[in-house]
Amino acid sequence: MLIYCLDMFSNSDEAVINKKLPKELLLRIFSFLDVVTLCRCAQVSRSWNVLALDGSNWQRIDLFDFQRDIEGRVVENISKRCGGFLRKLSLRGCLGVGDSALRTFSQNCRNIELLSLNGCTKITDSTCNSLSKFCPKLKHLDLASCTSITNLSLKALSEGCPLLEQLNISWCDQVTKDGIQALVRSCPGLKGLFLKGCTQLEDEALKHIGAHCPELVTLNLQTCSQITDEGLITICRGCHRLQSLCVSGCANITDAILHALGQNCPRLRILEVARCSQLTDVGFTTLARNCHELEKMDLEECVQITDGTLIQLSIHCPRLQVLSLSHCELITDDGIRHLGSGPCAHDRLEVIELDNCPLITDASLEHLKSCHSLDRIELYDCQQITRAGIKRLRTHLPNIKVHAYFAPVTPPPSVGGSRQRFCRCCVLL
Repeated sequence: MLIYCLDMFSNSDEAVINKKLPKELLLRIFSFLDVVTLCRCAQVSRSWNVLALDGSNWQRIDLFDFQRDIEGRVVENISKRCGGFLRKLSLRGCLGVGDSALRTFSQNCRNIELLSLNGCTKITDSTCNSLSKFCPKLKHLDLASCTSITNLSLKALSEGCPLLEQLNISWCDQVTKDGIQALVRSCPGLKGLFLKGCTQLEDEALKHIGAHCPELVTLNLQTCSQITDEGLITICRGCHRLQSLCVSGCANITDAILHALGQNCPRLRILEVARCSQLTDVGFTTLARNCHELEKMDLEECVQITDGTLIQLSIHCPRLQVLSLSHCELITDDGIRHLGSGPCAHDRLEVIELDNCPLITDASLEHLKSCHSLDRIELYDCQQITRAGIKRLRTHLPNIKVHAYFAPVTPPPSVGGSRQRFCRCCVLL
């Protein structure tokens, strides 16, 4: 049997597997292999080299886990080999790839639909001009951290890539409302916009999005600190299909946003409003009573909320899976009790973060022990939580990950000059 296997995969082009299986079937088998395996197969024999490097096997390429220090010529070679077959390419983190290589790529791979250039810091507006000229089928484009990108890129994409559905220009902080306006007017099918760290964006940009993006599902505006209620309300009124909104770090927003979401966006599943300190129980009550599909909420440092918010979430949001309440210092055991007895608790709730909630005690852990899906709980700097309370929780949820910090007890005076063998600064559970 061993001799037979060795014969099947020998370096000879007359190997048994090549004789027994038609090339069409071998090609089909190769189509399931990843980049690394294809490259290895290409070294087996001349016939396998032809099969492995056939363009039809290279429709989806992700170099992130393969090699990130590639040069532009590698991208050029890939594009020439794959041609019109290539549909998805990720060059995430490939710092050596620049505009010239991507121009060649654009010319050769005109059927590309998904392209990630996340972290390719050499990229400039020239690349978007190339994509605009040669890649009209582009749907998903990730330019996060390509900090040389300006409004000119968005204008180019608006002219040549009308099918664009998802665009990530996070940390492209040269982009302003003019670029956003050009983009959304010509790409009405946009479903995902990631604008994290685009610090020049103001309400005027959001008004253009609200007016022209009725299909929008995901919007990330984290740390866009200039936006206010005025712009976000326009988004809510124009984007009724919105399912995910991140406005963490947008300190100017108030309960008016939560009311607008509740009234206009019933499909909302993910809301991230960390460090939005003006939000209160009043706004979250309206939200919870209208957005029953909420699954993930980040309320870190929403310092005004109390148990009232948890009561409303426990009653109206049965699908809640992830909830962050870190630094919400008014939350007490009673709020956790309501959450632990709500419809989401038994088989939905997976993560709850309670870091720096000083009023939380071991009683909260007792209230959570019936949450059978609970996978992780954060308890850093919860001074009233004890090791014994965590141990009791683990008797009911043995697989739960508990992250807690216990400040060290002041050590007694040393006796006889002895030294401890290890640091007892903290215990990580």
